[in-house]
Amino acid sequence: MHTEMRPRSSLSIFLLFFLFSSPNIQHCGAANSLSADQALSGNQTIVSKEGNFELGFFTPGNSRNYYIGIWYKTIPVQTVIWVANRATPISNTSSAELKISEDGRLVLLNSSKIPVWSSNSTPSTSNSTVAVLLDTGNLVMRDGSNTTIWQSFYHPTDTVMPGCCLGLNKITGEHQSITSWENSDNPAPGPFSASMDPDGSNQFVLVWNGSEIYWRTEFWNGQYYPRIPGTKSSTLIKFTFVNNKQRTCGMYTVLGSSFITRIMIDSSGLFRQWFWVKSTQEWQTLFTIPWFQCYDSQCGAFGICDQKSPNICRCSYGFEPGSMKEWELKVWRSGCVRKTSLRCGNKSSVGGEVEDRFLEMTNMRLPANPQYWTLGSAQDCEQFCLNNCSCNAYAYVSGCSIWTGDLRNLEQLHDADSGGGTLYLRLAASDFPASSSSHKLAISLTLSVIGGILGILCVLVGLIWAFRRRKRISMAKQVEGSLIQFTYGDLQHVTKNFSEKLGSGGFGSVFKGTLIDSTEVAVKKLEGLRQGEKQFRTEVRTLAGIQHVNVVRLRGFCSKGSKKLLVYEYMSGGSLDSHLFRNNSTVLGWKMRYQIILGIARGLAYLHEKCRECIIHCDVKPDNVLLDSDFCAKVADFGMAKLIGRDFSTVLTTMRGTIGYLAPEWISGRPITSKIDVYSFGMMLFELISGKRNTAQSADGSENFYPYLAATKGIAGDIFSLLDHGLNGAADTEEVTRVCRVACWCIQESEAHRPTMGQVVQILEGVLEVSVPPLPRALQRLMQDQSRSCDHLSSSECKDPLDQSLDFYQQVSSHKGHMNLC
Repeated sequence: MHTEMRPRSSLSIFLLFFLFSSPNIQHCGAANSLSADQALSGNQTIVSKEGNFELGFFTPGNSRNYYIGIWYKTIPVQTVIWVANRATPISNTSSAELKISEDGRLVLLNSSKIPVWSSNSTPSTSNSTVAVLLDTGNLVMRDGSNTTIWQSFYHPTDTVMPGCCLGLNKITGEHQSITSWENSDNPAPGPFSASMDPDGSNQFVLVWNGSEIYWRTEFWNGQYYPRIPGTKSSTLIKFTFVNNKQRTCGMYTVLGSSFITRIMIDSSGLFRQWFWVKSTQEWQTLFTIPWFQCYDSQCGAFGICDQKSPNICRCSYGFEPGSMKEWELKVWRSGCVRKTSLRCGNKSSVGGEVEDRFLEMTNMRLPANPQYWTLGSAQDCEQFCLNNCSCNAYAYVSGCSIWTGDLRNLEQLHDADSGGGTLYLRLAASDFPASSSSHKLAISLTLSVIGGILGILCVLVGLIWAFRRRKRISMAKQVEGSLIQFTYGDLQHVTKNFSEKLGSGGFGSVFKGTLIDSTEVAVKKLEGLRQGEKQFRTEVRTLAGIQHVNVVRLRGFCSKGSKKLLVYEYMSGGSLDSHLFRNNSTVLGWKMRYQIILGIARGLAYLHEKCRECIIHCDVKPDNVLLDSDFCAKVADFGMAKLIGRDFSTVLTTMRGTIGYLAPEWISGRPITSKIDVYSFGMMLFELISGKRNTAQSADGSENFYPYLAATKGIAGDIFSLLDHGLNGAADTEEVTRVCRVACWCIQESEAHRPTMGQVVQILEGVLEVSVPPLPRALQRLMQDQSRSCDHLSSSECKDPLDQSLDFYQQVSSHKGHMNLC
């Protein structure tokens, strides 16, 4: 039988074209609002009426994550004043959406259409709900009666804008506060916050770690806050305190229309007011609180706050930053850690010297919470601390004080009259700075000899490196694009000598690795590959040009003799089969499954029809479909058949479960085309519908072949009996019907009757209609063979569900006949 594809009516196509090309949906950047029938995605933005502020997706600093935020439109330095999904970033924006939901909430959906942030506004069923970006930087949601139901000024992140009131909402009981970013690359909530004092007093406090107050204002005196500079009198800014039935809060307004200012708490815990200097095109501080730069816990454990240090915080001798990455971002709360562990009273093997010693640190602000001991002298205090393994420092000022555990709030004072003391910090002897001249001379000579040897080694290493680099460059020229050529040693290092195995199959084993830039990858060691070096590079060059959102990206390769390896992007979501068949606690919802089905179809259509040469996958099954963190489906192992060559069928047929997906023409030895992938795709659709393998063993030990039942019941219209029981019937009837029919068309015995993957995509997208397919003849023959094998039995013994399904299908087909696809 021949099948054909026919588009819907011209009017339908015109309406679809008009809908998707509508400027109200695609070009939100020209408006200052987002209505219920619009969605914001990709690089689309909305801009406030006067062009002061802009809302859209942005990426902070060196991050690879995306966030919805509001920033100044008129300032060339991107300055973000509000972030929606600061704790739940998304990995791409191409199919993510910011929209107004049916219940009137503003929601952000990731590429899998899963909500990751919501405004939690008052529910509204009016389709007139609209989100408007004002020229104050406030994002306001209004219902059909123009009543404000939510605004970003009531939910600030790290910035207080003019007109934003920080304090207590007496109606809802919410405390409006601001919280620092984790660091300049990550807007996730950090440990510092500014809010009205939780005890109910009319003053503001700065809080570390949710509970520890490290600075507070004095009480509002009716006109200003005495401890906040600029609140008493200013020609540009006016601070006010609001206390009425609705709110108790503090706010400020700008008196000059051209004056641009903001107040924020940064990732180092400083509360600053910034203003924009147009002449120099930069932000400058109007005030900083605390005005003293050293405050409680700023530098973390064992960190020393030094106001004359370029970075404010530093580590003592024998210590190093706990997180160098955070310190480079000027976030010091990770503190310092010892370079060498304490020996705690153990004797060294040379001269009986005690391994632990004390570093004298003069003019220090001593840490809080010391333990006091009555001892006669400083020597006794030192020995007492040395004998106590938990003692990290001591001081002797009219008595002995010792400190156990982590030392915090260490500060280097520079004024002799500041009241500082001498602190003795415990170090391992190997970290102790040398003091005697003879010792220094010995160290200098030793370092000179070592330096000379290292210099010679560096020259030799440089020559070897230059030689290898030249060789790598000459080899890399054979590979086009951005594909990376790795050495086998590189991949051994990246995968920690292939220690973390992700899985294995007929083509080889896959291992997890991490590149030097912290990018996670999956490294596949190919097995049974007989290709030569030149042929392998030619095939890899072809695979390097394959770039599609639904195809796993090839990042690099390695070819060393018989060792052939491919480096792919790492998919954190794992394989599709792990979510369908391995008793995963989370059941994939039908909407998610439909998006996965559509993604797989698009990936295969790209390989078949959009590449320079048609690439047949030859092994389509759930094991070879991988999911990213947003559950976007990507076809994997797409180049395996191409790399293995004409003898790949030997490998494929030895793979567990693969035989259940092979098309009839392949099994019979006839020439194969891209339609074998269509057949395998159809078989896989049955598994996505049912949530179980096509071939499963029943309780009595017999094997049940699910496609038999699915084909007959799907054609007859009994759709929901086929669904995965874990879905509890929660699925779209039209979509399930469409998928069932597509599956039946895909597994037709004659490849001429199967649709192309491009047609499958159009059907799933709703562009083409699909009719009731005929029952595949292979299934008919199998059922008839089973029926004949029961001829010697009684009817009661032979009647089984498959026979019943066949009878049912014959009854239906006598009425419907064989209908075309379109």
